[in-house]
Amino acid sequence: MNVALEYGQGTVNVTLPDTADIFIPGETVPDPPYIPEDQLEEKTLESLRNPMGMEPLSKLAHKGSKVTIVFPDRVKGGEQPTSHRKISIKLILKELYDAGVEKKDILLICSNGLHRKNTEKEIRAVLGNELFHEFWYTHQIINHDSEDYDHLVDLGTTERGDPVLMNKYVYDSDVAILIGHTQGNPYGGYSGGYKHCSTGITHWRSIASHHVPEVMHRADFTPVSGKSLMRTKFDEIGQYMETCMGKKFFCCDAVLDTKSRQIEINSGYAAVMQPHSWITADKRTYVPWAEKKYDVMIFGMPQFFHYGDGMGTNPIMLMQAISAQVIRHKRIMSDNCVIIFTSTCNGYFHDELWPYLREMYEMFQHDQMNTLPDMNRYGEYFATDEEYIRKYRYCNAFHPFHGFSMISCAHVAEMNTSAIYLCGAQDPGFARGMGLKTRATVEEALEDAKKKFVGANPNILVLPQTFKLSAVHLMMKGETSGGKGHEDCGCMAHHHK
Repeated sequence: MNVALEYGQGTVNVTLPDTADIFIPGETVPDPPYIPEDQLEEKTLESLRNPMGMEPLSKLAHKGSKVTIVFPDRVKGGEQPTSHRKISIKLILKELYDAGVEKKDILLICSNGLHRKNTEKEIRAVLGNELFHEFWYTHQIINHDSEDYDHLVDLGTTERGDPVLMNKYVYDSDVAILIGHTQGNPYGGYSGGYKHCSTGITHWRSIASHHVPEVMHRADFTPVSGKSLMRTKFDEIGQYMETCMGKKFFCCDAVLDTKSRQIEINSGYAAVMQPHSWITADKRTYVPWAEKKYDVMIFGMPQFFHYGDGMGTNPIMLMQAISAQVIRHKRIMSDNCVIIFTSTCNGYFHDELWPYLREMYEMFQHDQMNTLPDMNRYGEYFATDEEYIRKYRYCNAFHPFHGFSMISCAHVAEMNTSAIYLCGAQDPGFARGMGLKTRATVEEALEDAKKKFVGANPNILVLPQTFKLSAVHLMMKGETSGGKGHEDCGCMAHHHK
């Protein structure tokens, strides 16, 4: 069979055995039905007015209330005119104004966390022209700045000892609203809920308590699960913020489909709302499809996808992208599984976006750096580098500690595969420097893998639109995710003070 795989700015055609299986999210197994566009406002408003576990905005807010509305950055996708951000924020504003809140007392905050600050053009794309024009020119739309110590508050540590520093505008506000997406995420199962505040409006020291090898290399992290230590820490940090603030976040989360359309909208107190959202999200995201374990997983990697242009060519970023597939699909991979993927791997690091990754890559080649976790001891060295911090604050670069999340994740692929082949590299030395095998074509790589790792008749899975579409977490037929977290999240509500 001929299959087009993502590659560079377009695709490359490869010829694979007819026995190979293909999975395309939303197509091979259809998503649950999405809410028709003409019902989105009605369903969102219904959710906002009937929040779970807390009062509606009409009772929480009044004249004089200071309100922060925290929305996800462009990495979380969904920029269509009917996106969850655009519809929910517009309706939330109406509810606030009706309750007597004045426009001057509202601040919109992009929860970029350690991601790069979104540009004016990107903010306009995620919020839409109407919201943008209403708030941008009065300086009421800002990016979170995790290095702006005048606008951070240090809350000490959770009971577990994890540091919590958070955005002071949110801490000081009377009503703090989180706009989230319950969308499959290799880091803790789903975006949204408490993941949103615990990563999006915090500081690298907070994030260093969970985006590190000792958390990400545990057995409960791969395959993806809502019961991992990472997810537990997200929930603990979010609830600790609420305890310190003396108020609950008002969340409005949408369960999204493959094309970022709303399947369901839930609002309220995250400890109650989050596990409820996961019931529907599990039906879309944890897909019990496979009838056999796969010895070979094949996909293509474009140059540009969610973290930005160069993600599919930068050697550290592309390793994270491979690992994300392992975390999602480990349940259907055989013990000796081989990954084969395409990438131009042309030496394009995109130094403006990730100014520190070239230095990290070079360090990895020296000083007894035999596996990626060996790099972890340099986390604080990079995270406190003043020039890299200045580029994060003023040049729309990723924060230097973000690279350590990428490195910690990147090692997961090596932990769970026999070999990884990068095909079509223009500068293959970068791939070899990350421990990958290189071949000119997918066909050559498959022949080599048959001889060395998987035998003459391997079970092959092809994922042709891995990065174009919102991914799922594949499972064996009849398998359940075992990670819904209903019990964990549900009981948290009782501990909240």
